Amino acid sequence: MHDFALQDRQVLRELASWMADRRETPIPPRPDRAPDLPGVTRAGIGIQATWALLRDVLLPSSFPTDHPRYLAFVGGSPTPAAVIADAALSAAAVYGGSELEAGDVVAAERMAIRWLCDVVGYPEKAHGVFVSGGSLANLSALVSARHERVVTHGGMPTVVVASASAHSSIRAATSIMGCRVISVGTPDRPLRGDELTAALDSLDPSEVVAVVANAGATNTGAIDALQEIAEICEVRGIWMHVDAAYGGAALLVPGKRDEFAGIEHADSVTIDPHKWLFTPFDCAAVLYLDPTIARAAHQQRAVYLEAVEDDGADNPADYAAHLTRRARGVPVWASLVANGTDAYVDAVETCLAVADYAAKQIEAIAHLEIVTEPHLSVVLFRRHGWTADDNALWSARLQASGTALVTPTTFEGESVLRLCFVNPLTTTDDVDLVLKTLECDAPTG
Repeated sequence: MHDFALQDRQVLRELASWMADRRETPIPPRPDRAPDLPGVTRAGIGIQATWALLRDVLLPSSFPTDHPRYLAFVGGSPTPAAVIADAALSAAAVYGGSELEAGDVVAAERMAIRWLCDVVGYPEKAHGVFVSGGSLANLSALVSARHERVVTHGGMPTVVVASASAHSSIRAATSIMGCRVISVGTPDRPLRGDELTAALDSLDPSEVVAVVANAGATNTGAIDALQEIAEICEVRGIWMHVDAAYGGAALLVPGKRDEFAGIEHADSVTIDPHKWLFTPFDCAAVLYLDPTIARAAHQQRAVYLEAVEDDGADNPADYAAHLTRRARGVPVWASLVANGTDAYVDAVETCLAVADYAAKQIEAIAHLEIVTEPHLSVVLFRRHGWTADDNALWSARLQASGTALVTPTTFEGESVLRLCFVNPLTTTDDVDLVLKTLECDAPTG
């Protein structure tokens, strides 16, 4: 089955053509689900029949995140250059854990990491690594924080102090670590310095692993008071981690940088290129102000790893909770090299402009109402007279028809509607189309 046969070459040609067509026109979501898929058999059905199932049955059943009206969660719209590089990685069979095996692929990833460090405002010594997602990035940062605390002060700290609007992965990471989270502030508002001070005053400093702040909360887009938080952490000698998985892309926009003031003082930062930096899934980055701490916390040593344990090597496997890894930073590098950084600034600004348009349209429509000041590219609003059930039914109908993917959320205990703009191909016409579907008094089943 490893022989590269004629039918494999034929399918690859079809795949290349399909990929080109797919990039020009996103797959229209299919409203109905597929019948039962063929099972696994002893003989198999062959690559051509399998490709047909993948192309015609499996893939059309999803709502692609690069659809211009995918406005739920935090999607992603990869550039053609990033997609091409990602496809090449699979064909090249690159192991991205060590310089010994990956060669100059590591240098390309290092260049992409350096760009992200520059975006954050980190000094030259800073470094990081690409991982599968924000969950692993946040876990790796917190493991590094605990390692630093244990080495410096001894004991075993067990408390992570986090903004009340922290991503769910923070609680998951602390659970894995055997720690607990103390949430500070209000879930739907940015964390303030005085709130953090009050929480830390009530704790034994030796128990605290780190403070986690948001630079673009997933639900609202809000940014915590990073400068205040940074000053508090510095005075108390506490590791500051900033989760900028979604919002960090807005650092590229000159008019937004002031909102992130203080992020450059964080000990670690998470940014996900597969969200608002136009890279295929899965690709997140964890950045460290002092990467030697992360390397000491994560480097795995064993007799079978002696060939790659050279302390002078820059092995990506050493900076996070992983060993085997895909060279996820190569698509980031390829797209940056191909398109230049100005194109990234323009793309993020486009998303912000469309989000601003959506907010203004909602404010102008009598039966709609903004529920909180929009932050970054997230807009939360309500449809007057609708219940949580109405919101859910409306969302389901839009998805089933292939019109859009817009999911309800909760803000201050109320079911509301949420739009998140991270695709520069989303237009004001797309916004108008979605808002027009809210004209009826109530959605029907």
